[in-house]
Amino acid sequence: MKIALPTRDGVVDQHFGHCEYFTIMTVDESRQIVEEERLTPPPGCGCKSNIVPVLVEKGVKVLLGGNMGQGAVDKLESHGIQVVRGAQGAVRDVAASWLEGRLTDKQEICHAHGHEGCHGH
Repeated sequence: MKIALPTRDGVVDQHFGHCEYFTIMTVDESRQIVEEERLTPPPGCGCKSNIVPVLVEKGVKVLLGGNMGQGAVDKLESHGIQVVRGAQGAVRDVAASWLEGRLTDKQEICHAHGHEGCHGH
């Protein structure tokens, strides 16, 4: 299984649509991270770019993110990617928390659109 985390400077980026890159982690049957790669998104807002089909093509099944708009959530989920919102911190720590069952979807929705829109959540 593969999980993706929108990332900036090694931590979960709180704005999915403008992240620096995605950290994609491959997880084995024993829920251990066995591989990690970076995926640089195309320019523009994530929910309006072609990043979701690229994540699907890479085999991503779960996205661990901060806050994101309902449009992005709907697009990811319609492509079979489970969305877990409310994550924050170093990507490896966030992934470990989710793999250990300590991170669940907080269902936080960003209602403002723009680079500065969600930082108050």
